[in-house]
Amino acid sequence: MLDVVIKNGRVIDGAGNPWFRADVGIAGERIVEVRHTITTEAHRVIDATGLVVAPGFIDMHTHSDLRVFKHPEEDAKLMQGITTALIGQDGLSVAPIDDANKEPMKRRVSGLLGTYLQEWPWNSMADYLAALDKVQPATNSMMLVPHGAVRAMVVGWENRAASPSELERMKDILAQAMEEGGCGFSTGLIYPPGMYADRRELVELCRVTAKYGGFFVVHMRNEGDYVLDSIREVTGICLEAGCPLHISHLKVGGRRNWGKAPEVLALLEEAREQGLEVTFDQYPYVAGSTMLDAVIPPRFHAGGTAKLLESLKDPAVREEIRQVQENIKPERWENWVDLCGWDGIMVNAVQTEKNRFAEGKTITEIAKETGKTPLDVVCDLLIEEEDAVTMTVFYGSEEDVKTIMRSEYMTLCSDGIVGGKPHPRVYGTCARFLGKYVREEKVLTLPQAVRRMTSAAAQRLGLQDRGLIREGMVADITVFNPETIRDKGTFSEPNQYPEGIEYVLVAGQVALDRGRLTGVRAGRALRRR
Repeated sequence: MLDVVIKNGRVIDGAGNPWFRADVGIAGERIVEVRHTITTEAHRVIDATGLVVAPGFIDMHTHSDLRVFKHPEEDAKLMQGITTALIGQDGLSVAPIDDANKEPMKRRVSGLLGTYLQEWPWNSMADYLAALDKVQPATNSMMLVPHGAVRAMVVGWENRAASPSELERMKDILAQAMEEGGCGFSTGLIYPPGMYADRRELVELCRVTAKYGGFFVVHMRNEGDYVLDSIREVTGICLEAGCPLHISHLKVGGRRNWGKAPEVLALLEEAREQGLEVTFDQYPYVAGSTMLDAVIPPRFHAGGTAKLLESLKDPAVREEIRQVQENIKPERWENWVDLCGWDGIMVNAVQTEKNRFAEGKTITEIAKETGKTPLDVVCDLLIEEEDAVTMTVFYGSEEDVKTIMRSEYMTLCSDGIVGGKPHPRVYGTCARFLGKYVREEKVLTLPQAVRRMTSAAAQRLGLQDRGLIREGMVADITVFNPETIRDKGTFSEPNQYPEGIEYVLVAGQVALDRGRLTGVRAGRALRRR
C-alpha cells in the first residue's frame, strides 16, 4: 500500500518537458511510481484534476536564518509552494561565529534577519544546522557560509585588507564550515565587513569553496551605474579561482540604466564561453528590499554598527553623508538616493512602537510628516531603532525584468525579509511568477518557468534527489491551479497569501491541504554532500 497517490493531474516534471498526464505514487518520503494510472491502494488519494503537479519550488535567496526558530511552520514559504530555501545570504548570517562577534553580528543583521532570538546557542556550522533540525521546520533549508561572519572573526569590522596569516585563518574557517555541510560561500560587496575585502581575499576563499564542490554567491558591488563593471569583477574572480558563480537577484537599477539587461546577459554569456559556470537568481518585481543603512556610504560603516550609529549623531557627519549622496562629493558606490530619490525609498519595518508610523511610507512622506530633512529621517530612524530598519527601493523597469527572466541561467528567489510591511515578494514571489509573467504575459512557458523554480535550482545546489517528478526522488511536491494562481500582496498591504496553491508535500507528507496549512513539519537542514 502506498501512503499518498496524486491522481489525474498534469505533471510538469521540472526538467522543462511538456506536461503529461500521470498519477504520482508516494511511499514514505519518496516518489515510487509515476505512471498513467496507479491502481495500488493508498492511505490518501489527492484528486488533482485540472491542477499541475510539479516538484516543490526552491527559493534560491531568502533570509529566514533566524525566523525559522520562532516560526518553524514556515507559512510564508509553504503558502506559495516553496519546499526548500537557500539561506546564509549576502555574507551576513549567523554561523560560523565566535562568542566575541555574536553581539556585533546581531546588531548588523537585525534589520535583515530580525531579532527573533536573544541568544544564538551555536558557534560552528554543524551546531547551527543541528539547531535547525532540532526545531523541526516545515520546509528544508540549505546554508551558505557567510563571508562577513568569517571575516569578522579574523579581521574584525575594519576597512582594510587581510594579512597573509589572517587570510589563511579565514580559509581554515571556511573549509571547516564546508566540511560541516555548507553548500557554498556568500558575500555582500555593499555590506560591511564583506565590502572591505580585496580581490586576493575573494579569489583565495573561492578556491577553497571550489575545492569542496561549492559555489560563490555574491550580492555584487553595484547593480546600478556600475553594474557591468561589477559583473566583470565577480566573473573575473571566479574564473581565476576556478569556482562556479551564482549572482544574487540580478537586476538593473536606476532609470538612467534601464535597457542594460541585454548587455548584462551578454557578459554572463561571455564568461560561460570562457569556461565559467555562472547562474543567477531573480525576483519578479521592479523593486527590491534591504537594510535602510545601505543608503549610508561604505566608509561610514567601518568599525561596525555601534560606531556607525554613534557617528550619525554628529551633524558634521550627516552633512558629509548628504554631500556624498547628492554627488557634491562623488564616490563610486551604489547610491540608492541618487538612483531612486527619497520618494523611491520606502520604510518596511521598524522594531519599536514609537516609529511604527513610518512603516509603509516613503522617506519623502515621513520627512513631510515630521518636518525633518530626508537624511535626518534616516539617521534618526537608524539610531532609535538600533539599525533594525528595512526599506524597499523602487529602481527597475519591467522590460529589464522580463529580459533577465528569459535567460536559461535564471533561478527564482524571493529575497524574503519578513517584518512590518515587507516587500510583497515575501508571500507572493512564486504566484506572481506563474500568474503574471507566465499565464498573463507569456514571458515564459509553464514548463520553462517550473524548471527555473525546481530542477535548475536543485542542479545549482547539488541536490541529486530533489527538483524533479521522477521515481526515486524525494517527494517534495507542489500542486497548483495554473488558471487561478496569483499573488495578492501589494506594497501598501503586502502581508497576504497568494491564491492557487492547493497542495504542498514535504518529504511525502502533506503540509498544505486544499490551501490550508496542516501543521506537518517534515523539513530539515540539507547538507552539502
